Amino acid sequence: MAPRTHGDNASNPSLSHISPHGIWLLSSAGKALFMPYDEFPWFMGRPVKAIHNVEEPSPGHFYWPVLDVDLSEEMIESPSRFPLRAS
Repeated sequence: MAPRTHGDNASNPSLSHISPHGIWLLSSAGKALFMPYDEFPWFMGRPVKAIHNVEEPSPGHFYWPVLDVDLSEEMIESPSRFPLRAS
């Protein structure tokens, strides 16, 4: 992904909390999304710095470049609708 320049529309989401059970992601729109480790195993045991390095290239689309994890808001809100997972 190319570096952002002044005037880009890309947004910055943030992690509001990392717990023993999962991660709370705050989208650029202010929506809090919970990702439990049993549904999103890619984050379990990963360095905090890698988990915090999240981008939102378009609204509702999240990407963790260090972890190579790409998720949509829909996937986070309804993980049972997307049963195929890679680990």
